[in-house]
Amino acid sequence: MPLDVPSAILQRRSIKSFKSDPIAPALLRQIVELTVAAPSSFNIQDWRIIIIQDLAQRAALAAACWNQPQVAQAPVNFVFAADIKAGEKDLTPILEKGLETGAWNEKTVGYFKKSIPEFSVGLGDKVREYAIKDAMIAATHAMLAAESLGLSTCMMNGWLEDKVKAVIGAENDPDLAIALVLPIGYSAEPRKNPGRMPFEFNVSLDQIDKPYSG
Repeated sequence: MPLDVPSAILQRRSIKSFKSDPIAPALLRQIVELTVAAPSSFNIQDWRIIIIQDLAQRAALAAACWNQPQVAQAPVNFVFAADIKAGEKDLTPILEKGLETGAWNEKTVGYFKKSIPEFSVGLGDKVREYAIKDAMIAATHAMLAAESLGLSTCMMNGWLEDKVKAVIGAENDPDLAIALVLPIGYSAEPRKNPGRMPFEFNVSLDQIDKPYSG
């Protein structure tokens, strides 16, 4: 029985040691389905998810992640990348899907056709940041989906982007940015909670200098 969202959040830990047990294809597909259900700006779904399962690919990815062992140990790694120029590309399939589902009408689609490319270009140097934010939202979905389905993860921001891009075959694509590496598998270590600071430490109410105490 899958965990509910609050339980998955509270149970989750960053696991650094994984068993070699494989993830069943149906279970992996379920995680992917829940991951791509994530929201994104204008629903342009500008993340690119590369699933690393091959043993040699896992070893290469681990080398690109400063040889952190959890990458090679986990039977699956999700590499979350961001398509920086997604908003300037042909969005017809996405717009047509919105019409097909009834989520959008012709007026909304017409607005999106004009405003999405304008918004993307208008972001300037911030366009990379915006795309990475969307990819991070999707990665959070993957993390919680895996946790709720009995698996463990480790969100990783420690890697060399050029080397990760080479592993996934994107070394010559300047418009693809790496957002996160997420090993997924069955934990081989106890789930120890390092604890969190009280709300007053980093939660504020209305303004940064007004601590929230609950």
